[in-house]
Amino acid sequence: MAGGAPRIFVSHLSGVPVFDPNGDQVGRVRDLVAMLRVGGRPPRLLGLVVEVVSRRRIFLPMTRVTGVESGQVITTGVVNMRRFEQRPTERLVLGELLDRRVTLGATGEEVTVLDVAIQQLPARRDWEIDKIFVRKGKGGALRRRGETLTVEWSAVTGFSLEEEGQGAENLVATFEQMRPADVANVLHHLSPKRRAEVANALDDDRLADVMEELPEDEQVEILGKLKEERAADVLEAMDPDDAADLLSELPEDDKERLLTLMQPDDAADVRRLLSYEENTAGGLMTTEPIVLRPDATVADALARVRQSDLSPALAAQVYVCRPPDETPTGKYLGTVHFQRLLRDPPFTLVSSIVDTDLPPLRPDASLPQVTSYLAAYNMVAVPVVDESGSLLGAVTVDDVLDHLLPDDWRETDFHAEEVSSGQ
Repeated sequence: MAGGAPRIFVSHLSGVPVFDPNGDQVGRVRDLVAMLRVGGRPPRLLGLVVEVVSRRRIFLPMTRVTGVESGQVITTGVVNMRRFEQRPTERLVLGELLDRRVTLGATGEEVTVLDVAIQQLPARRDWEIDKIFVRKGKGGALRRRGETLTVEWSAVTGFSLEEEGQGAENLVATFEQMRPADVANVLHHLSPKRRAEVANALDDDRLADVMEELPEDEQVEILGKLKEERAADVLEAMDPDDAADLLSELPEDDKERLLTLMQPDDAADVRRLLSYEENTAGGLMTTEPIVLRPDATVADALARVRQSDLSPALAAQVYVCRPPDETPTGKYLGTVHFQRLLRDPPFTLVSSIVDTDLPPLRPDASLPQVTSYLAAYNMVAVPVVDESGSLLGAVTVDDVLDHLLPDDWRETDFHAEEVSSGQ
């Protein structure tokens, strides 16, 4: 749902069918999973608990929900079939938040929660709980007689995390507005025990973003303290090149076991990256650049570039290729830079403005060759193409910097002011 779409009351989602993009039913919604936050801030909605045909209950992240409308939920089609296990920082909306007694902050009056409303944030894929439907009165058998009203989440108390005594939850709550690199800097200075507690409290996507910013030895340490199934989930959420770098540090048996637990498509990308030497273009590249077909328009390209989960380096250009669209693609035709997209009309075909002057790199190109290419052409990313002309991926400047900076660069004091660690 795009920003400005109407809010949805969760009682209307209970039992609704979940479909993949082909129209096949995956299962039915049985609950919603939210993470409470300090300071009266609305909870973030993490995902849905879906009961599949086998009656197994699985977790469907909101990042993989593409539509909630007309009594149905539409997914991207990528569903992890592992059984849902609730984590300490998570709350079940239907199971734990409804029918609770909370207090109206303005009057001190106790009310009963009958329903809560969720809404997608503008221009983002994040969802949050923003309204509560409550009934005044003492509840029980007579509660239907009381007055009902809809209030903001911040208008009541009795839900949110307390400021004190929340352990890792309170520290995690302070990370909400921090960049992953700054969270990683905080974790870097925590004790191993405290680091593990915080890692367990973070959701998979956030932990994946943070781990990508940590030194490899700390990544290995954290991964080793997670349950194997969750470790596989976090690896899936990481960029394939970062996941491959991390797995390359593990013993062969551990690496293979985690790859087996990952979703086949995600594991295939990582296996392909592991086949290249570490300090080569193939070993450095990500397999998920923006790929468009020749008949795509500038409007299509800008819509892809606009995606909030893309790094600035990957959003700086799109790669035009013949089908298939996923790496390894069909024949690579060239690159269209973001600035060129801004200069041409939305209906322009990307094939008509493609830059064919910049030669791509081969996957066996060395780190110095990659660095020289980026510097010589003032680029923030470079395409990697095999001998048959297929695009394999792209190397971004941030991946190159990770290999050029000294091992102790995180010890420098350029980071934002650290959050109190509570060690």
